Amino acid sequence: MSNSNLFTQLPSTSRVWVYQSNKVFTPDQAASVQRDIAAFVSGWTAHKLKVAAGGELVYNRFVILAADEREVGVSGCSIDSSVHFIKELGAKYGVDFFDRFNVAYKIGNEVDSANRAGFEAFLAQGAITPDTLVYNNLIETLSDLHTKWEVPFKESWHSRLFQLT
Repeated sequence: MSNSNLFTQLPSTSRVWVYQSNKVFTPDQAASVQRDIAAFVSGWTAHKLKVAAGGELVYNRFVILAADEREVGVSGCSIDSSVHFIKELGAKYGVDFFDRFNVAYKIGNEVDSANRAGFEAFLAQGAITPDTLVYNNLIETLSDLHTKWEVPFKESWHSRLFQLT
């Protein structure tokens, strides 16, 4: 991942949630989204206890939340509150964070995404290669974020779902 400084205040075992927008945020929107994220994580609680958490907007497309669960576990209502926050964020900016078949990929320095049919078309055209970076938003920890989030297509779960031609 290009920004290995993300969440340096949290241990590598911290739990992570990645929400991918179906659209890239403009610079003004990105600044506003980052403020929204900061406000959410500063008030995030579990069982009325503050969660040691962080949040970032990455590549103006991914909202990543992380929580250190060593003292306060995140479950049930506290996870529901984070999902509610993401849904509100989506409504506020007119984006969808819950389309699991919106596949993000990186070509050069640009991160883009396509729906399933579009991604399959890019594969058929050869625009997506075995070495094209794709995003594994199913990661679970900060350690995974730094080592398993941005991976070549050939090493990702995507390669089992989508066939290169």
